[in-house]
Amino acid sequence: MANEPTSAAAASTVAAPEWTRDDLIAYADGLLAAVRPWASENGARITLPGASGGYGADVDGLEGFVRTFLLAGFRIAGARGEGVDDLIDFYSHGIVAGVDPDAADRWVRLDEHAQAKVEAASIALILDLTRPWIWDRLDALTQQRLIDYLSPVVGDTTYPRNNWLWFRVVVQTFLRSVGGPWSQADIDDDLARHDSFLREGGWISDGDERAYDHYVGWALHLYPVLWSRMQGATELANGRTAGDVARLDTFLQDAIALVGADGSPLIQGRSLVYRFAAAAPYWAGIIAEVPSVPAGQLRRAASAIVRHFAENGAPNDQGLLDLGWHHEWRRLAQNYSGTGSPYWAAKGLLGIALPEDHPVWTVAQTELPTQTHDTLRAALSPAWIISATSDDGIARVINHGADHARPGDLVGDSPLYARLGYSTATSPLLNGDGWAEPLEQSVALLHADGRATHRAGMRVNGIRLDGEAAIAGSTATAHWIVPAATQTRHGSGITGDVEIAGTVTTWSIVRGAWEIRLVRIDTIEADAAPTALRIGGWAIAADAVEHAVSEAGATAAAAGRHSTIVALTPGGAPSIENRRDASPLGAAASVPVLISPVTTGTWIAAAVHLSDRAPASAPSVRIGDDDVVVTWPDSRTTAHRLA
Repeated sequence: MANEPTSAAAASTVAAPEWTRDDLIAYADGLLAAVRPWASENGARITLPGASGGYGADVDGLEGFVRTFLLAGFRIAGARGEGVDDLIDFYSHGIVAGVDPDAADRWVRLDEHAQAKVEAASIALILDLTRPWIWDRLDALTQQRLIDYLSPVVGDTTYPRNNWLWFRVVVQTFLRSVGGPWSQADIDDDLARHDSFLREGGWISDGDERAYDHYVGWALHLYPVLWSRMQGATELANGRTAGDVARLDTFLQDAIALVGADGSPLIQGRSLVYRFAAAAPYWAGIIAEVPSVPAGQLRRAASAIVRHFAENGAPNDQGLLDLGWHHEWRRLAQNYSGTGSPYWAAKGLLGIALPEDHPVWTVAQTELPTQTHDTLRAALSPAWIISATSDDGIARVINHGADHARPGDLVGDSPLYARLGYSTATSPLLNGDGWAEPLEQSVALLHADGRATHRAGMRVNGIRLDGEAAIAGSTATAHWIVPAATQTRHGSGITGDVEIAGTVTTWSIVRGAWEIRLVRIDTIEADAAPTALRIGGWAIAADAVEHAVSEAGATAAAAGRHSTIVALTPGGAPSIENRRDASPLGAAASVPVLISPVTTGTWIAAAVHLSDRAPASAPSVRIGDDDVVVTWPDSRTTAHRLA
């Protein structure tokens, strides 16, 4: 669902010139050159510096080779094998050693560590993409060893029930094309599983949970497009490709509004250390020739994302992609993240696989929504209100339906998924407290010992465009958690002993940079006795953050970002919560909050604002039993039913 801009304000800053194909190739070449000194003697592993990841150095070395091979493959294919002999030779020699069982730096096998199943898909994909220059030139023994290396995927039922299904499909498609073992039943089962994750509006959940994040684009939409172009895939697809492309086309109409004018992707979801992999679905749209979003705009989005990181510290001074966002920040990594993991960012450079005579390089560029006009959309499946504003270049989502959990689950709020809002200008807080105690972009009941409730497992009450604004709501079983001693850090919230505090309903009414947040405590458990209700605004992080508190509200500001929260009903006491080393965007972080007494059945209203400047004035509200009228700072009035 989409609403055309409510204002046509021009962007406040002049957009930087778009990166060309030559710029993207130069960036890719620099990344590939920088990893060479870290290759093993035979070239089969690239083990980059830094503390080993959770899976150990052997897996780190495999990832370092394979994920840069992914990038090298795009480079070779885009050059049609011309002028890239050094890349072809280097990675071919690495492959020979990698599948040699007697080589000291051989690859970790698929039956030795599950992560090898992920890397096997990239090996297969690039061997297919660069078939004339690598696979066809390998000696017969190495070809057979490669087939043997990849073959354990056949009949393997241990793949996780998420985007990993595509790793098995891609590998078996390649095996089939080179006379190796494969299973039609496996492929049929995997495609059926993919289809079970399809949701309304082109969205795809990464598994059975409400897991909406960048994996929707860089995996679940990307692989169908690339797979359909592999040798023999047309027969295996059995006519499904048109439907896959149609879903991608629909998804991109939302996704194109999720890139900041500065090129930043949305800072939300797991595996953020993959950085500009977020550009992958835009390249996929170009390759698939989707009809609804212009190729020039897709190219702009993809190249802007890559450029954003190039201009903000990635790669680092050694020319390497480390574990972090703009700069190294190890807390952003999950348990499965190793020193080679960030090179899945290669997906964001997929565009260099398109030769210089591909029409995308000559079509007129089209600027992003955040550069030209205000955009308001309702993404139904994740229950996200998308608000992109051109005067500050920020894209935001207000979230009432994504939590990396199932409805009714009583688990912790993952700060990567379950916060009420995410943007291209702010990051969720990701220190230990960020996982245990929801603060920014949250509505929480406070325990006597200071602990905050979680809302994961909430029920979506609805989402819709409503005239000039959008509205979404959810009801949560608010619960406190005493964390278990051992946690699995794969992006989901914490687990532990649960105590239910009560039920809380929250509605968000969004227009431009403002969110009107309406909160009602519906019930309180008899023995819960929460001491207060806390409403948290956007977190601002930088080396230093300025903040101020008045009777009406609280503000935090730094680095051209300004977060404000204003009490719209009596009783809310504004304050600032400060955290250290909690955000990849800076050492200091501040969150404006409102603290209200615990009263059931009464609506509490706050105005939450994020922009590059302080608001000149705030909205006001008039609340009835089931409806609300908002008067916005520009004197426009909108009326909404809370249903």
